[in-house]
Amino acid sequence: MGAPWKDAAMIRLEDYDYTLPPERIARHPAETRDESRLLVVERAGGRFEHRRFREIGGYLRAGDVLVLNDSRVIPARLYAHRHPGGGRVEVFLVNEIEPLVWRVLVRPGKKVLKGERLIVEPGRFEGIVADYGGRGERIVRFEAVGGHWKELLERHGHTPLPPYILKARKSAHEAADDTAEDRERYQTVYATKPGSVAAPTAGLHFTEALLGELEGRGVEFARVTLHVGPGTFQPLTEERLEAGELHEESYSLEAPEAERINRARLEGRRIIPVGTTASRVLESACGAEGRLAARSGLTRLLIAPGHVFRLADAMITNFHLPRSSLLLLVCAFAGRDLMLRAYREAIAQGYRFYSYGDAMLIV
Repeated sequence: MGAPWKDAAMIRLEDYDYTLPPERIARHPAETRDESRLLVVERAGGRFEHRRFREIGGYLRAGDVLVLNDSRVIPARLYAHRHPGGGRVEVFLVNEIEPLVWRVLVRPGKKVLKGERLIVEPGRFEGIVADYGGRGERIVRFEAVGGHWKELLERHGHTPLPPYILKARKSAHEAADDTAEDRERYQTVYATKPGSVAAPTAGLHFTEALLGELEGRGVEFARVTLHVGPGTFQPLTEERLEAGELHEESYSLEAPEAERINRARLEGRRIIPVGTTASRVLESACGAEGRLAARSGLTRLLIAPGHVFRLADAMITNFHLPRSSLLLLVCAFAGRDLMLRAYREAIAQGYRFYSYGDAMLIV
């Protein structure tokens, strides 16, 4: 499960805080994926360089292995009407327990009771609240009458944009829901396995052309899968920190991909996870001897300062929320002082933050 980190009680969330001007939150993606900005952070010397993401090849070497999370975002936000009662509710899919049975979040939550029907499309796409889950969740058994579940979900579901993007758009007097652009751009170009309800955002900057260019330079790719859950947006609490665990997410690593990464490690080539999700798969699947084996399962691994990374020589990531588990992860990799200084530099230089924001390469 990866090397444990120590002294959880010594980590204070206020030490991983920073102030971000609201205008620095990216409400929309860059016009072209690889036109986003790239802050290159050198750990050894503490230097910064400012580039465009399309220039990332200049920092990669032949033989480097980029580890990509190929999870695909599903249209996880649904709108339904309660029966009886008729009130409108938002239904946010969390994870599928068994076919057509989902753990969901509902809003407003207190009014949605066990036994009620949630009607998305009358007679075709409905669900019944089968039980209560933890943390205000509901267990809903869906019925996809006269059509396939995936088709109905694609038709009625909305892109599960993070709450801070919706809030920022509303503050800017924009439409506060997803658009056709979001359906395409809140998704990596290499996403193939549906299951995430939030995007692995570090990969949003890659285009097919850029991936082809890097492959032509001798860069290799390994694919892992981690289905990102809504817990990625939940504030990290002192209690969670003490427990040393995060929300539960499913992951998988296939044998050919594990062997590709193991071979690179044996040959002294760099392994570069694209994003915190790919990093968590590597650390969750790494055995005590430092090797990967094909496996799938659930991970609650919290990576924080003190954690010893076994399979990351560099990292591609976005800019993360204050006091978040994602910020703790990059601080564990590059050091808290350097990361917070990099964040201050990015704010001063006008970088765009969070899911649709700019990128960072830590070398």
